[in-house]
Amino acid sequence: MLALINGAPGSGKSTLARLLVDERPLALLLDIDTLRGQLGRWSGDPAAAGMAARLLALAMVRTHLEAGCDVVIPQFLFRLPFILDLERVTYEAGGRFVEVALVSNPEEAASRFAARMGSFDPNHQDAARLQQALGAQPIEELYVAMIEMLRDRPGTVFVESVPGDLEATFVALNQAVLEHASDQSSQG
Repeated sequence: MLALINGAPGSGKSTLARLLVDERPLALLLDIDTLRGQLGRWSGDPAAAGMAARLLALAMVRTHLEAGCDVVIPQFLFRLPFILDLERVTYEAGGRFVEVALVSNPEEAASRFAARMGSFDPNHQDAARLQQALGAQPIEELYVAMIEMLRDRPGTVFVESVPGDLEATFVALNQAVLEHASDQSSQG
């Protein structure tokens, strides 16, 4: 199974993904932002680095699913192509694709992102740097774009990201993943 956890920065994707992986033997937590950060001089061309990281991620997904292990990807996606690539590779590798979106509202998304500005986490620092780049869209607009894109994806499971209640959000996320993966097994 590949579980894609989509959601705005600060929604808890990475933390929740870690909790989900910790419950699954040999599951891979594949953080594409971390992978991008491992590329030399990535910040000189963030677009090319992002594409390279996504290609590497697709190869890793295929390899790990073909080995019979789960993959969990926490990633903020507001455009469809990479989601379709992940879905295609998952099915080609014989896996089940579970797409979850952590949701709140645009203002909450912006507030959570702003609250991380002093973080020492490299991924948080990189996100802040990219958000401050010339021409970057505000988080609120990106959040709205994500929601609009996901409206056309009937298989997406929406889970409310409860501010300050990681445990309740994780329970809802884990249940959604288990139910959705189970539904796919019974259909396939």
